[in-house]
Amino acid sequence: MKVKVISRSTDEFTRERSQDLQRVYHNYDPNLRPQEKAVEYVRALTAAKLEKIFARPFIGALDGHRDGVSCMAKNPNYLKGFFSGSMDGDIRLWDIANRRTVCQYSGHQGAVRGLTVSTDGRILVSCGTDCTVKLWNVPVATLTDSDDSTDNSSEPLAVYVWKNAFWAVDHQWEGDLFATAGAQVDIWNHNRSQPINSFQWGTDTVISVRFNPAEPNVLATTASDRSITLYDLRMSSPARKVIMRTKSNSISWNPMEPMNFTALLSMMMQANEDCNCYSYDSRKLDEAKCVHMGHESAVMDIDYSPTGREFVTGSYDRTIRIFQYNGGRSREIYHTKRMQRVFCVKFSCDASYVISGSDDTNLRLWKAKASEQLGVVSIFLSRVFAVTLHPREQRKHAYHEAVKNRYKHLPEIKRIVRHRHLPKPIYKAASLRRTMMEAERRKAERRKAHSAPGSIVTEPVRKRRIIKEVE
Repeated sequence: MKVKVISRSTDEFTRERSQDLQRVYHNYDPNLRPQEKAVEYVRALTAAKLEKIFARPFIGALDGHRDGVSCMAKNPNYLKGFFSGSMDGDIRLWDIANRRTVCQYSGHQGAVRGLTVSTDGRILVSCGTDCTVKLWNVPVATLTDSDDSTDNSSEPLAVYVWKNAFWAVDHQWEGDLFATAGAQVDIWNHNRSQPINSFQWGTDTVISVRFNPAEPNVLATTASDRSITLYDLRMSSPARKVIMRTKSNSISWNPMEPMNFTALLSMMMQANEDCNCYSYDSRKLDEAKCVHMGHESAVMDIDYSPTGREFVTGSYDRTIRIFQYNGGRSREIYHTKRMQRVFCVKFSCDASYVISGSDDTNLRLWKAKASEQLGVVSIFLSRVFAVTLHPREQRKHAYHEAVKNRYKHLPEIKRIVRHRHLPKPIYKAASLRRTMMEAERRKAERRKAHSAPGSIVTEPVRKRRIIKEVE
């Protein structure tokens, strides 16, 4: 083994008087750098601690609704335009940058159950329990003006009255059609007062509907009979149907992998509920690709990031969680003392923020990365301007992320990075749920041990929640 030794004269690096400058030895050869791993480990540990110190995900609350926020929609063409609907029928257009209401619509006589925006971002479609679908004009000029005026005189462009209450609505990513969910799935055109097509499979209520991002003629729905159904507008009947053990409250397609979708499986107020999210490949529905765990109560809504690498969920347990698309556990848990049951969540169009709507009549704005430094924020004439980070600072953040990723498997760094503070009720619910799951596991093992060999087959969690698939 060849050993290189650093040799230097002590006289050259020793000060004769206290006023002399200390001479420093610089080693420019990376192969001779001593204790490289130890230095980088300390830097990774410091970066992990700094991330926790500067983690401030909550930005602010948008107050204005007088009842619980039931649904939200984002405008695909205007980054700071955002819509919300409440249980009292009120619909609002928000300016997220200035945190104010731009336009307020008269809405519906009952609860607003669904909101969606057309492809060009100029028409808002809403539906509710009053058996009506309404089309609204989006005031684009108001989003770009600098005045603080609020438009409260908007009237619907069209009102379509139907026989049954509506529970959800979604617009094609490219096209002029939109679908509503209720007693059946109805396909509408902007210029027609009657549905141009209707689908029905069974007699139960359809509670959510989503169009595929890549294939405009394919859509998926969830129903109260615990089913997930795929439809094709080019066919006269539904294509495929999967029956689950628990009801799915919402469904969302991955925008980067349109063949994959994630469903939220939950049954309201059930003690034996699994509270998980399941990712499926639409080409192979006999098992889930990934099971996302963490929530302690029913998961109410889901939305994918525009990048397709993450998705956010809102739950009845009053928390918001952000998951990796292929991760079993959440990387972030957001909560506040005043936030109640979360009914809807959305990623912003630039994947930098998360907006949540809850039962306490407030919309809340969060950072997608809790400790991300978004730049120096200055306020001038009631306007907020964000200054981008200096390139040297950006390189420093990139270096910190690299060393954390390199040493993330070490125990101390892993413990700091994974730790999330939980409210006391959620912590107790998680502990109780772990005890119940452990008891079920022991019971299943003992039943299998005292049965004939091969009589009891243990199914994985990815297949256990599926009862049957119907084509």
